[in-house]
Amino acid sequence: MLAAIRRLGAAAGVDALACVGERAAITGQRPGGRISAGGTCRLLRAADGWMAVSLAREDDLDLLPAWLDGCRGNKSRNPRLIASANDWEAVAGAVEGRRAAEVVARGRLLGLPVAVLGERAPAGLYRSERLGDAPPLTRPPRVVDLSSLWAGPLCSRILLQHGATVVKVESATRPDGARRGTPAFFEALNAGKELVTVDFPSGELRHLLQSADVVVEGSRPRALEQLGIDAAAVVAGGPRLWLSITGHGRTGPQRDWVAFGDDAAVAGGLVEWHSGEPAFYGDAVADPLTGMAGAVAVTEALASGGRWLVDCNLAGVAAHVAAA
Repeated sequence: MLAAIRRLGAAAGVDALACVGERAAITGQRPGGRISAGGTCRLLRAADGWMAVSLAREDDLDLLPAWLDGCRGNKSRNPRLIASANDWEAVAGAVEGRRAAEVVARGRLLGLPVAVLGERAPAGLYRSERLGDAPPLTRPPRVVDLSSLWAGPLCSRILLQHGATVVKVESATRPDGARRGTPAFFEALNAGKELVTVDFPSGELRHLLQSADVVVEGSRPRALEQLGIDAAAVVAGGPRLWLSITGHGRTGPQRDWVAFGDDAAVAGGLVEWHSGEPAFYGDAVADPLTGMAGAVAVTEALASGGRWLVDCNLAGVAAHVAAA
């Protein structure tokens, strides 16, 4: 896997291992076997295999009673169920006797970031849909970045390092969640970008999108659709390329699945094995890999010409790297 990761970094023009290990180098946190580096994701044994569960948000904890009751097949006699993200015993006990796919399917219906180990079949690093014609871009691009956390901001940082102008746009009501983490890591990803805060339902956001050569975003498709923003329509009359970074893809039921870097890596089968049991490979490794893959997609598309909608998702990139 190291060779595949290095090749991806070379294609993006960066040191791949430095990107993959960047957050761990800043925070000192590293995975411990079946516990993720940040401690919010676990690999758990189900009746027929392994699965990953991320409990990174308060909403995830709120959803646990409904999910665990469903896993047990009846209402729990214990109304407490789970009090915090540290109480993993209840979660492990609820899933250990059930089929992983059943447990994960129920979790996804509720909006939980869960995955079956190796469920994603390997394919390309990304999928591109040509939406129109345009000559190759011969000047540095203007990038409007709506993404947050790690993958999208890393992608736009790589483009910045290669000459792009990057405008990082944050919602006035929902700023980048990475701000709640280590400040040094947020700064490392976003230094040198123009930082703009806007009201997403306003016309200001649409103006920014039309000013871009490239749009990078990391939302599930319906989030922007609810604002009346259609990626294909925007690209038809404005930017050359829309890079959509999602957990599992833009189409089918997967478009609504929630994912983070650790559970998405598990979905792609990107894990280590020790004594027949899986362990996390790096810190949320699907995030930095997808950031690099997104930068490759943008660079190749702009050089070839045309107008593009690019689907680059965490689980798909992890599966591609794991297979390689």
